[in-house]
Amino acid sequence: MFQDIKPHQLQIELQNRLPAATDYIFISRQGKVLLAEKNGQLTLPQYQTIQKAYPGIVDIEIYLFSVDNTALFLSMDEAPESSGLSYYPITAFRELEPAWLAFAGATAAHLASWYKVNRYCGCCATPFQHKGDERALICPSCKHIEFPKIAPVIIVAIIDGDRILLAKSASGYQHYGLIAGFVEIGEALEDTVRREIMEEVGLRVKNIRYFKSQPWAFSESLLSGFFADLDGDDTIRLNTAELAAAEWFPR
Repeated sequence: MFQDIKPHQLQIELQNRLPAATDYIFISRQGKVLLAEKNGQLTLPQYQTIQKAYPGIVDIEIYLFSVDNTALFLSMDEAPESSGLSYYPITAFRELEPAWLAFAGATAAHLASWYKVNRYCGCCATPFQHKGDERALICPSCKHIEFPKIAPVIIVAIIDGDRILLAKSASGYQHYGLIAGFVEIGEALEDTVRREIMEEVGLRVKNIRYFKSQPWAFSESLLSGFFADLDGDDTIRLNTAELAAAEWFPR
């Protein structure tokens, strides 16, 4: 899975440190991330690369996290493209090597998005400050606290004997995959499984059982995976507003 980066270890705890030459810097602009080309491969730029390309222009403002002893920092500045440095869609992290850096880059993108859209308090419009003792922003005026946004999502494999149901989204990702959807306020995860399946393919399920979870920065979410067995009629009633196709496939 995307987050399986062993033997490397993500260390998300806040630290008071400055960037070293070989630490990585996350810079974004209009939903895209600044990546460096090195030996024909894309990678996050290191601090020494940013210093050389943008002397006195880019401030490194926020420590994000570390992987082993290598840290990732966020700059809130929007640097121009430069020789060997260009902006790419966030989905480029799905193809990056090594795997630990791909996961780190996507995780940095999730945090960067949160920091960028929460510069001001939503209650009184005062500029936020870093809380310091935890990953949060605090308003110095009204004391409102804003924590990072993580949207809960379910993803479910619907099983009928030796068959599995796969679906294709009506927009976006154009490959077959599992039924998935965001959890609504007031729902348990199992309730979301039942609702999403009924809404998207018109099927009833039983024996809902949890599998495992996965952070998925591309939708700023935490996926909870489930298995569920078909309960009764196997006729698919496709919600064409959500799905382009849904079919039973041999497992």
